[in-house]
Amino acid sequence: MKTKQLRAIHRDLGYFYVGLIISFAFSGILMNHRSTWHPDKYTTEIKEIQVQLPENKSDISDTFVENLANSLHIDDKLKRHMVRRGALRLMFNNTEVEIDVKTGKGEIISFIKTPFISQTMILHKTNSNWWIYYSDIFGISLIIIAVTGILLINKGKFSFKNRGWKLALAGLVFPIVFLLCFL
Repeated sequence: MKTKQLRAIHRDLGYFYVGLIISFAFSGILMNHRSTWHPDKYTTEIKEIQVQLPENKSDISDTFVENLANSLHIDDKLKRHMVRRGALRLMFNNTEVEIDVKTGKGEIISFIKTPFISQTMILHKTNSNWWIYYSDIFGISLIIIAVTGILLINKGKFSFKNRGWKLALAGLVFPIVFLLCFL
């Protein structure tokens, strides 16, 4: 393939995906730190509660959870509920409830989605089939952008053949070492 064609493919894919590249990079950085803080939402209120839960976990049904939410005056759409690690967890769109199964003590946490940040983080979390396919095409395009970028400068001391392969190899070493040592 000629340099002119490589340059055109590299340039056009870069232009087409520049917004998505920036969005993925931005939300990816935020996702890296989600165990420290929740960048996609911020807490507006925490309320302590005491409730009576059934002794048998199997009695914690959808109906029980809906009635519990009504009694706690939670006017929010229930997404899911579960009993895990000794706690009943209720997840709503803008509210989370966690109650100790043994003591019935818990808290209601109300939050608001962080504008823009929560929307960009959805790019990494969504399970929509069409988005997954679009993301796959994006991933393939990033590979093409990388390969065409390597092939664009094919002469001189800064070419891939003379210098670039060393930097590419150095760039591969760190993730390989990380995978071998920490995972």
